[in-house]
Formats: sequence, structure tokens, C-alpha cells
Amino acid sequence: MKKIFVLDTNVLLNDPRAIYSFEDNDVVIPLAVLEEIDNLKTKSSDLGFNARESSRILEELRNNGNLNEGVELESGGTVKIVINGKLELPQGLSSSKMDNRIISTAIHLQEKNTDRKVIMISDDINLRLICDAYGLQAEEHNSSRLKEEEVYSGFKEIMCSFKLIDKFYEEEKISLAELDQLDDSLYPNEFVQLTADDRNKNTALARFDGENLVPLRYNKNQPAKIRARNREQQMALELLLDDEIKLVTVSGKAGTGKTLLAIAAGLDRVVDEKAFSKLLVARPIQPMGKELGFLPGDVEEKMGPWMKPIFDNLDFIVHRNKDAKYAYQKLLDKDLIQIEALTYIRGRSVPDQFIIIDEAQNLSLHEVKTIVTRAGENSKLIFTGDPFQIDNPYLNFHKNGLNYLAHKFHDQKIAGHVMLKEGERSELAEIASNLL
Repeated sequence: MKKIFVLDTNVLLNDPRAIYSFEDNDVVIPLAVLEEIDNLKTKSSDLGFNARESSRILEELRNNGNLNEGVELESGGTVKIVINGKLELPQGLSSSKMDNRIISTAIHLQEKNTDRKVIMISDDINLRLICDAYGLQAEEHNSSRLKEEEVYSGFKEIMCSFKLIDKFYEEEKISLAELDQLDDSLYPNEFVQLTADDRNKNTALARFDGENLVPLRYNKNQPAKIRARNREQQMALELLLDDEIKLVTVSGKAGTGKTLLAIAAGLDRVVDEKAFSKLLVARPIQPMGKELGFLPGDVEEKMGPWMKPIFDNLDFIVHRNKDAKYAYQKLLDKDLIQIEALTYIRGRSVPDQFIIIDEAQNLSLHEVKTIVTRAGENSKLIFTGDPFQIDNPYLNFHKNGLNYLAHKFHDQKIAGHVMLKEGERSELAEIASNLL
């Protein structure tokens, strides 16, 4: 029996092609959803782009038939727009809220189609809770939701003999065939800790280069005099300093050093080694693309409050080096570092730059795609963020741009990912991160 899926506005704003992801079932779009999309179509942000794209897709379908009666999709299902304005809302729901009108549409369809299952699809947690209160089944849009096992950490530990570890140090490589205890394959640039199965528990840290396990190349490097304080930070620096790796994702909770390591590596590659012409740093204003007009001044002044954590890290590096060459004002004056609003990145090509996107856990899948596709020749993209601390109300640990990007690129040789675990900001910050 075909199901009826009722789509909330945020589903189309996150993925305008979501209507095609329900196989041969029927998709219903309440009129209230179209009204909300219409209100957002003039925005210059990704929200506005997705609103316009959703309207374009529906217009194409309208050419194939009457959306009021239902237009057939290639999958065998249909898409239909339902007008529910004349019906009274259930007791307790105010008609002044669009969400309530959308829920009312789904309730009406449930009452009208007693022989079929009606499911509300929404990325809004509160809306799903209200649906539950009215006995209406509600689900998150799962086409891009990662399962627990799909969240890529970029690291694994493998037990082996101490003789194999000795061989690794002597020959500086070992093949996968020599690791009898390896249960599954490794991905390019995935890190491995080889641990001896004897009482001494000897270890070796390696990176898979696509063919063999090899030692880390940058384990002695200290970019901008910032050294790795733990195993995962060493892995992160390995990815950040390797110019052959064009896309790096670094995740971890607060205080693990994600942003500091990325900026230190960027300064090393731009200021010291001159491997790139500029260090471009950006952070999403939640939501990405929110208008900056409410703050006074030019773009840099408006971005100042949002970029303060970046400046704090630069100040820390200047203090560590006791050298003014990393002072951000001097770097800004020399055009070696640039502050960019993500709002205006669409349509650009950004060549020969070391690009850091901080707080990337607040980006949607489409926003991440928009940013990555802007990378020009000889540019390197770094995404950092804490997937356990998401401000976007429509994203979560299993559905955010940072984890999604790491998952999609985990088998590409030009990409690498590592999840930082140990907090290094301070003892107090680490205890607070674990307890609070």
C-alpha cells in the first residue's frame, strides 16, 4: 500500500529535490509550505536559492499536469499540492502559525485516508513533537542522514605482532596483506595505530597512502611554533601540511585545537612557505547567509564579532612566537589573510588559497557543496567544527555538512579526515566539556 508523505517547508529548503526521494509513494505539499517558500525567495542567501529552486522544480512538474490533482513522478509516485485553508484546525492549534497549518493538513489527510499511512516529514524537532501529541506519525528526512557506523573518524587501531612493527620502522612501509587481523579495508589517508600484541604493547603510528601503511611525514613539524600535543593532533597536522591533500575535515569537541591547528598550518603554508597566495578564513553566521546589515561598518567590521575566535587564535600564535609577523592586522594590510562572508561565496572561484571554514557543523549539505565547488586551482579547503554542538535547528550529529563531507570524501586520495578527542585548551575547559 502506498504511503502519503507530507513535507514540511524546511525539507525543501534543505533539499529542493527531496520530493524525488520517496520512491513510488505519494508526496503532498501543503499550501502553507508554498507560502513560506514564497516569503523566502527574494533572499540572497542559500535559503533564498533553495526556495527559488523548489519553486522551479514544482513549476516544471506543473507543466506535466495539475498539481492539485497530483502529477506522476518517474518513480511511480505522485506529488500534489493540498489546500487546507477552509478546514478548522484541531483544538489547541493556532491558525496564525504556518507550522500548525501544515500539521493540520497532515491530520486532515490522515482522517480522509484511513486505509493508508500518512507520515509528516520535517527536520524541525518541535514540529515532530506536536505531531506526536496529535497521534500523527512524523519522521526526519533521512535521505542524507548518516547511520552511526557511517560517521567516519579517520582513524583505527590494529593489533599485530611486534616483529611487524619492527619491520615497519626498518622498511618504513608495510602492505595490507601483512596485516592478518585487518577485518576491513582502509581508506586513503586513514590513520592507523599499530599495537603489538605482546606485554610491552609497542606501537607505531601510520597513514595509509592508498597502497601501503607509511610513517607520518610531518611528525616533527611545528607550524608557527604550534606543536601537536596528542596523537590525533599529530594526525591533523599531517593532513593540514600535506599540499597534495586538497580537502581536510577536522572535527572534535570544544578545546581540542581544531581551529588553532588549522590557522597555524595556514600561516605556515602562506606566510612562511609561500605555498599559497592567501589565507582565507570564514565562519558561518547562523544560519549561513543571514544578512549582515544590522551591524554597522563595512564587511570586515560586521564580521568582527563572529571572527573574534579566529583573532584569539592568531593572538595566541603571536604570543607563542613573540614575533609580530603573524599579527592579524599586518596580515590583513598585506592581503595575506582575508575575512570572507560566506553569504557572498556563490559564483566565485577561489584559486591558490588556503581556505579555512570554521564551525562547519552548522552548514547544511547544500551549503557545503556550494563552498567546495568554489575551490579553484591550487587551493586547499579546511573544514573544522564540533558535530556535538550544533546551533542550526534543522541539523544534528547524524545530519550536518561536516560529517556528511567527511563521509562522502573518505575514499578519495585528495581528501582526509580526523576526529580530535582530547581537550587541550585547559584542565578546566576539558572537565567542563565532559561534565556539563
